[in-house]
Order: sequence, then structure tokens, then C-alpha cells
Amino acid sequence: MVNKMCLVVDIGNTNVTFGVFKNDTLTEVFRCESNKNNNQDFYEQFLSENIKNYNVNSCIIASVADEITHIIKQTCDKVFQLDSFILNPDFDFKMDINVQNPNSVGIDRLINAFNAKRKFPLPLIVVDIGSATTFDIVSTKGDFIGGIIMPGLNMQIQALYSKTSKLPSINLEECKKAIGNSTENAILSGVVLGSASAISGLLKQCEAELGEKPTIIATGGLCKFMAEYLPNKFDYVEPNLTLEGLYQVLKNK
Repeated sequence: MVNKMCLVVDIGNTNVTFGVFKNDTLTEVFRCESNKNNNQDFYEQFLSENIKNYNVNSCIIASVADEITHIIKQTCDKVFQLDSFILNPDFDFKMDINVQNPNSVGIDRLINAFNAKRKFPLPLIVVDIGSATTFDIVSTKGDFIGGIIMPGLNMQIQALYSKTSKLPSINLEECKKAIGNSTENAILSGVVLGSASAISGLLKQCEAELGEKPTIIATGGLCKFMAEYLPNKFDYVEPNLTLEGLYQVLKNK
């Protein structure tokens, strides 16, 4: 039996994430590398291999990588015979964007704030741990009031390797101790435990500036990994917060 489905597409700097929804439930998630050299044939094959059993009848796309947005829309439209909706930053997210330049806020950050506001008590902070680590903050009044952007874990590893002559490139993995007994373990400690300390410290400072305790939600590809290293655990760990937010936008637009 072929089921009608909704496809949501989150185009990030590292990966393109495809989510399939049926009856308000996220049933499948697929990822491929976010590579500007991938052509339409690549994405057609990827979609055909992973979503061939579904009758997708609507699609929404959000992107922070403009160079590949159009080709992915073209591919989705061709494969599923539809007209995909590209979500723009000027979309009405039903909240005031109280920052100096609202148009400069990444669409993924607005989606996260929008969906978190819908699901969790205010005020709140969404910590998205992916290519970069971002904090998105919604006030008690329900306004998006800004946040924090810091390098992601893999970005730190790549920077240490590319900007030095002797430090090796390593893979991100479990970090057991702060004191590294090798160069590789020392890098791992600095990146993993250093990021955990930075996140914890910044959350404490944000709470002081808000003047009340916020609900803290973690999302992003590395949220489960990093949650193990924070002394004060996140209130919620929601890896698919962005995909769910995209679905809610499409459902209610």
C-alpha cells in the first residue's frame, strides 16, 4: 500500500536532512552530504532509493546553503510531481524578532524557536549542536530576542588541523578524561569537554540576563552526544526539532 506523505527538507552547511511525515508523525529521516557539486541526478537517485515507497504530496524546504537550494527544489518537484514551498526568513512565525537585523537571523534558528515556543514553557533556550553551536532565546513574552553562535565540535577539530602544522586531524568520539595522554586525546578533551564547559557557562550567563530559569532544549546532530558531558542536563533533547518545526509551518501556512 502506498501512503500519502509530507516531505520536509532541512538544508544545512554539512548535511541535507529529509524527513517524511505521516499523520503528524515523523516516520523516516534520511541524510546526505550538503555538497554544492552534487547534481540533480545525484539527488534524484538519493530520493528514489530512500523514499520510493511513499507517495509524497507536499514538500517544504528550509536552507542556509543558498547554492544548492534551487537544485534540491527542482529535484523534489520532479520526483514527486509537486511545487515545493521554500521557507523564507520573512515568513510570519507568530513572534516578534527583537534583534538589530531580523533578516540576518538564520531560517533554521527561527524554525527552532518557533517550534520550541509551541511545545515548551517560556522563557526558553534552544541549543542547536551541529556544524555550529547556536543558542536561540525566546522571552517570557514569546519574542525571539537573539542568541549565541560558536564553532561546532567538528569545526573546531578541522580548524586545529588546518591552521597548525603539526596537530593531526581526528574523529569526534567519546572523551573519557580532561587530561589527554596523547595529542589526539588532548584535542578531544579541548573540543568535547571545552565545548561542554562553554555551553554550561553560557547557559548560566543567559539565565542571569533573563532573570528567571529558562526551559533548555537541545537539538542538532550532536545533541545526544553532548548531553552526556553537561553537568546540568538539558531539560529536553529533541534531535528532530527543526524537522518538526518545518512540518508545523507547512501544516498551518
